[in-house]
Formats: sequence, structure tokens, C-alpha cells
Amino acid sequence: MPQIVNKKSVLEMAMAMGAIAEITDYEVERVVANIMDPNTAATAKRKITITLTFAPDDYRQQIGMDAQAKTTLAPIQPVRTSLCITKARDGSLLLAEMTPQVPGQVDMDGDETPMPAMARVGRAGY
Repeated sequence: MPQIVNKKSVLEMAMAMGAIAEITDYEVERVVANIMDPNTAATAKRKITITLTFAPDDYRQQIGMDAQAKTTLAPIQPVRTSLCITKARDGSLLLAEMTPQVPGQVDMDGDETPMPAMARVGRAGY
């Protein structure tokens, strides 16, 4: 058996001049950015899957190899608010976002609580 002089891993081969390492590094940057995002769960697990696909020719002499990286990131955490449903004077239904204090009330810092955001959702069916 001939001795292999320049033995490398398939991951180190001249695969498009180091493209496997390049796509892996790119996905690692995405994972780190997702970890540092305060809108994601800090301890959620992230994952990078590298898929190597081999496509030999009919004569088994050449093999095409595709490398693809797929990243699973932590989702953005949901934003929660509380809504109140009420009726307007014309009978249409309104959704109003709850506020921590009564609108118009002045807090300890001298700031006045603004009016809540409201959305018209239709007519009452009762």
C-alpha cells in the first residue's frame, strides 16, 4: 500500500479553498450574536448541523461533494401585554392596552400616565 504523503481530513481538503471552515465560522458568528441578544433565552441551546452530501458519477471515478451548514437559533422571547375590551359610545368594540396607573395620574417622579393605546375591532354583536 502506498504511503500517503499529504494526508488531510475531508474537512481540511481544498473544498472551495476552505469553504467548509468558512461557512462554519459564519454560522458560529450567528450563534454568538443570538446568544448575546437580550431578547432570547440566555440558556437556550443553539445548534449547528453540517451536512456533507456525496454524489458519485456513473463510473465511480469522481465524487461531487456539497457542504451545507444549518443553524438552529433560540427564538425571540414573546412580548406580553394586557388588553381590556370595552365599548365605544357608538357601540363598536375597542381593545385598550392596560397601563400600570390610571391615565392622567401623576407618579412620584411628576410624570403623567398617558392615555392607553386603543384599537377599534368591530361592532358588538349583543
